[in-house]
Amino acid sequence: MPMIETDDGTALYFKEWGDGPAVILIHGWPLSADSWDDQAMAIAEHGYRVIAYDRRGFGRSDQPWEGYDYDTLADDLAAVIEACDVEDPALVGFSMGGGEVARYLTRHGGASKVALIASVVPFLLQTPDHADGVPQAVFDTITDGIEKDRADFLKGFLKDFYGVGLISAPVSDAQLEWSLQIALQAGLKGTIDCVEAFSATDFRPDLASFTMPTLIIHGTADKTVPIEITARAAAKAIPHARLVEYDGAPHGLLATHKNEISRDLIAFLDS
Repeated sequence: MPMIETDDGTALYFKEWGDGPAVILIHGWPLSADSWDDQAMAIAEHGYRVIAYDRRGFGRSDQPWEGYDYDTLADDLAAVIEACDVEDPALVGFSMGGGEVARYLTRHGGASKVALIASVVPFLLQTPDHADGVPQAVFDTITDGIEKDRADFLKGFLKDFYGVGLISAPVSDAQLEWSLQIALQAGLKGTIDCVEAFSATDFRPDLASFTMPTLIIHGTADKTVPIEITARAAAKAIPHARLVEYDGAPHGLLATHKNEISRDLIAFLDS
């Protein structure tokens, strides 16, 4: 398998498709680079070099004990960019992956364009200066559920992730099962540590680093990452950012709205 070694010796699995200007896709929690496959193929067929990698602890990458803070994760992204010999790529982060993009821009810089899809940026957690955030108890429930019965918890979590309910079924049972299989490839330590990372990391100071064209896409019915405190807040704070809201869409847009995401990303990359 193609692997990249980070500064601390962690091996990251990656894949690259196509030729042309580089686009790097950063996946969400608790999935892997495979969750990008529909978009990666469409973008590569359109004339871009697409690079997607598994975050440390997830997919086929190593599962180290440490390194699940966003400074380290951003440095991992920098290692991927350097190893692939890319200058000023377009960076696209989904959900937790938006945090890597934000922190990378602050620590390393160098991106031609940026897209945040259902991203956790700028801040999720409720704090005294972020009263509209998500209470800590919500994330404690996630961690407790994972520790008690990870497979059962993630099975239920993914239904909300994709907006599956008694009436709505925007993805198939097979898609849910495949996502669960991907999620269970991850190490337990990384799965838990990343909950703290994406919930408690404050990216508001990183917004000043978004000086390049920025596309923000988010579903209005996202129950996993609420749109008001993330996409709408980011769009207000980032100069020249363009926000595209998918009416009634859940969190897992890469599957539920895969064609629309591919279309909007390609239009943005071409612009």
